[in-house]
Amino acid sequence: MKRRDFITISGAAAIAAACAPATNRKKATSAPEGPEQMLMRENPRNGDKISALGFGCMRWPMIDDGKGGRVIDQEAVNEMVDYAIEHGVNYFDTSPAYLQGQSEKAAGTALSRHPRSSYYIATKLSNFGDASAQASRKMFFDSLEQLHTDYFDYYLLHAIGRGGRAAFNNRYVDNGIIEFLQEQKAAGRIRNLGFSFHGAKHEFDTFMEMHDNGEMFWDFCQIEMNYVDWAHADGVRNVNADYLYAELDKREIPIVIMEPLLGGRLARVPEGIARQMKEREPDCSVASWAFRFCATYPRVLTVLSGMTNMDPLKENIQTFGHFQPLTEEEIEFLERMATQMMEFPMVNCTDCKYCMPCPWGIDIPGTFQHYNRAVTDGTYAQSTAQKDYAKLKKAYLVSYDRAVATVRQADHCIACGECLSHCPQSIPIPDQLKRIARYVENLKQDTL
Repeated sequence: MKRRDFITISGAAAIAAACAPATNRKKATSAPEGPEQMLMRENPRNGDKISALGFGCMRWPMIDDGKGGRVIDQEAVNEMVDYAIEHGVNYFDTSPAYLQGQSEKAAGTALSRHPRSSYYIATKLSNFGDASAQASRKMFFDSLEQLHTDYFDYYLLHAIGRGGRAAFNNRYVDNGIIEFLQEQKAAGRIRNLGFSFHGAKHEFDTFMEMHDNGEMFWDFCQIEMNYVDWAHADGVRNVNADYLYAELDKREIPIVIMEPLLGGRLARVPEGIARQMKEREPDCSVASWAFRFCATYPRVLTVLSGMTNMDPLKENIQTFGHFQPLTEEEIEFLERMATQMMEFPMVNCTDCKYCMPCPWGIDIPGTFQHYNRAVTDGTYAQSTAQKDYAKLKKAYLVSYDRAVATVRQADHCIACGECLSHCPQSIPIPDQLKRIARYVENLKQDTL
């Protein structure tokens, strides 16, 4: 379905109801007028009033623990949660798997200082490593304890899709966990049961068929959606978001959005793309384009953002507190920007860190993020004949050593493959590390 037709047919009426009509809106280049008023979306299935900006708890700020490790900065988390709730953010998404198991406890500590009715908790059954009934049940009850609550507002089967029906049965059916979750829902410990998806089209279709034939009733679904993945997913490991959205929309299943910024890449787009965005909206951030894209679609319940400090939190609250939906022409503009972005040789890493820790100590996400930043910032040496090649070479090598310890760099990967099954993007991680290691060696030897 073409973007223009899709918005016209399924979204125009709902967008007009939820947001100011495009014909009457003020230009976003003007300074916001009046107080912030968080954009709220009503869940049509239960009447929940949910903030269109959701707080993703996968990227809480971390500090050194004094013992060579890293722990969540609870004081900073408390401050961010207080500010978010004060400004209308009420949906918080976490998981037992986030930040090496620390995320839920930090979220529970911060949120429990507020009335339970002032926020919605979303967490997940992340039983990747041990899908036994005993381990899965323990994970469920541990989450209740960590989050200081006796019920979950939104509970997800975490990252289903890879391996299709067989993998789903192994994690949730053969062990009796689906029945267990249905019992918890009947008892009021789960208000809404859904899933987050990573996989191929035929795998997604399987879960929609389960919904259609009454085998499973999905209260909501969490998908990766942004203006690049809308029409430029690889079609093998990941599905174009326009297809996912259309399938969920026609079934009237509320949608939660993850990775609206593609792990931060859409907040740091290549210089030429950023310049075009700034020419159109000088006072709007590059990231705000991505958030507005997602929230323009009416079936979207909330858009998750993993905010690590107060700066992006305040900026995102501004975006959603003075929300302006995109026009058709602006959406077409973003499609052109997405097409241009696909020409850059970046690694599709969202910095989720599911691949960590690497058994051989490789800083996988750090290596990918450094490489992607160089490409985005235009400091990517492509050839010895390139202008300022020597300067670009030195900048990359020096910044690489500063960003990633030498013993944790790409050239130390032995291609054991341990990381492959953990990557929700299905990145061929050893191959990409080898490519970056080869690029670095070519830089050192001046053989580009």
